[in-house]
Amino acid sequence: MAKKAVYDIRFEFSILINGVVYVHNQLCRKATFEQQKTQFWENSTMIKQVNNPFFQILTKYFSWPFLSLSFPPQLLAICQPNTLASLLGMANKIFIALLLITFVVASSAGNFNQDFDITWGDGRAKILNNGQLLTLSLDKTSGSGFRSKNEYLFGKIDMQLKLVPGNSAGTVTAYYLSSLGDTHDEIDFEFLGNLSGDPYILHTNVFTQGKGNREQQFYLWFDPTKDFHTYSILWNPQSIIFSVDETPIREFKNLESRGVAFPKKQAMRIYSSLWNADDWATRGGLVKTDWSQAPFTASYRNFNAEACVWTSSSGSSCTPSSNQSWMKQSLDSTGQARIKWVQKNYMIYNYCTDTKRFPQGLPPECSIA
Repeated sequence: MAKKAVYDIRFEFSILINGVVYVHNQLCRKATFEQQKTQFWENSTMIKQVNNPFFQILTKYFSWPFLSLSFPPQLLAICQPNTLASLLGMANKIFIALLLITFVVASSAGNFNQDFDITWGDGRAKILNNGQLLTLSLDKTSGSGFRSKNEYLFGKIDMQLKLVPGNSAGTVTAYYLSSLGDTHDEIDFEFLGNLSGDPYILHTNVFTQGKGNREQQFYLWFDPTKDFHTYSILWNPQSIIFSVDETPIREFKNLESRGVAFPKKQAMRIYSSLWNADDWATRGGLVKTDWSQAPFTASYRNFNAEACVWTSSSGSSCTPSSNQSWMKQSLDSTGQARIKWVQKNYMIYNYCTDTKRFPQGLPPECSIA
């Protein structure tokens, strides 16, 4: 939602700037006020060339001097030498202000009280700061978790996380989409803790109709415990794209035409949990959880969902005519270059290259470009 708002403002700003320059140039070709007035009010061709959105945007945001053209001094002021530069400077300042307002709104758009239910943990999960922050904790007795109130069938899901700091060996922070049942679909981020000074492992997986075994693992190019970072899942009918701070790290394409199942029929909720998995999480279970470091805490903020909400009574909130840009989004050349960079420098496991694990042959999607 926030990104769409930024895009809308940029689009409106481009129309605004083009319109300001065009009106200024057209009016200032005339030598007299009467000619200017006639040019502006009576020449419908000019209005069509400037295009109505320009005037709609002006009246939406501004009270420009030349909107009151019945006053000669205001109209004549348009043609002073520095007026165009002043108008463009004013527009630029307002554009920046609108962007700042948009980002402030975006930072408070998601509310954990409204959007999520704490599902387990006996008080170890907490919603703070009027719904703007959620924390999960793990101690020797129990972990904790939450899930979204809504179910979604396709969407762009963003969440900012700050992971367990220090010696987090044995802990797993999971953040994922999932449906229910033995033939469930699932899209996973799992963060595998490690000893102090060693990097976290980001574990990803995709389940379709109950079948997973599609793990890819990565190191991160930053310390995920020092600050919040954005972890995103883009899920549309064409593909699933995992991203970290807007950098794509993995893509799972819809290859149903080639016999590969793809999650597209089961609505999924957002889940997250912090739990002990020291039987496998760190170095295959060789490093156990140090409970003297407990409680372990992970933090969440700035949830945002541009998504199709699903209800059993009415189905999807999206229609074929809905205009969601993410619904048709795919990796452009820049995104493809970034994903190659990540996989070259930070991928540490890829099921598609594990021939020992699949002696009868790699999964079919691994051989399809």
